Amino acid sequence: MTIVRRFITRVVLALRNFEQWLIAQLVFGLLNVLKLFPADGAMNFADRVARFIGPKTGRHALMMTNLRNAFPEKSDAELSAIAMESWGNMGRMAAEYVFLDRLFDFDPFSDKVGRVEVEGIPIFIDLYENRRPFIVFTGHTGNFEMLPVAGAAFGIEVTVLFRPPNNPYIAEKVFEFRRARMGNLVPSHAGSSFTLARKLDSGQPVGVLVDQKYRKGLPTSFFDQPVHTNPLLAKLVRQFDCEVYPARCIRLPNNRFRLELEPAMEIPRKADGSIDVDATAQKLNDKVEQWVREYPSQWLWYHDRWDIKHTLKAKKA
Repeated sequence: MTIVRRFITRVVLALRNFEQWLIAQLVFGLLNVLKLFPADGAMNFADRVARFIGPKTGRHALMMTNLRNAFPEKSDAELSAIAMESWGNMGRMAAEYVFLDRLFDFDPFSDKVGRVEVEGIPIFIDLYENRRPFIVFTGHTGNFEMLPVAGAAFGIEVTVLFRPPNNPYIAEKVFEFRRARMGNLVPSHAGSSFTLARKLDSGQPVGVLVDQKYRKGLPTSFFDQPVHTNPLLAKLVRQFDCEVYPARCIRLPNNRFRLELEPAMEIPRKADGSIDVDATAQKLNDKVEQWVREYPSQWLWYHDRWDIKHTLKAKKA
């Protein structure tokens, strides 16, 4: 029986591995086809495809649940419109991976208006001229992948913490793509916090996405709903007492983008002057929520930020 079980386990693993490989090949094939078209046409096409396929997937129900919980005051028609635009946003992101080198045309030394505009140029210049450790954070809004590219344009290499896709074949390609265009990357796993700490300790900046699901995180709220937030950024600030800068990408009409680097955020402290880790985690959520409320269709609503699936499973059990 043990031999049979081992054989069945190997077969199941092999089939799962083949399925992941096949999905990856389909994704790569689609992206290679997009390369054959002009950037604007490819992005517009990807938008239409995502709007057609997205609502037919199981993730659409989760997206609508998230939207209803976040915006109880909005009508079903308004929520459906946001959902459709959000699917389009994800389709565009996929196409933009292919053309990122061509899309990012911002030149800090030129007055020419291009596809990308940047707000916060004086802050970028200060961070370049007065080198020091700092943390820049963002959320899954617009094409957030452009932010490290913007830093590199100003001569600032930010070590970015990112979560690899679950598909190992896609994860490998994504890592290679990002590393070639975005500088230093740290995959999110056990030990990644130590890597970021070493970077800050050596005077280098790091970047973090703060709106990801983290079941072991601190109890906080997001859109008045309970969530768990990763305390990593707050703990790094407590350890190094470094500045924290919010940054985001906003999609503009006609396939244009605005990248915003905001002034350093004031970090909550306790009465004794120490960093308040819990209050800091909540303040990060509040900032991302502010961004999402401003441009709700540019956030990834299919993401299970509130861990709804896990909650439903717990209730059934």
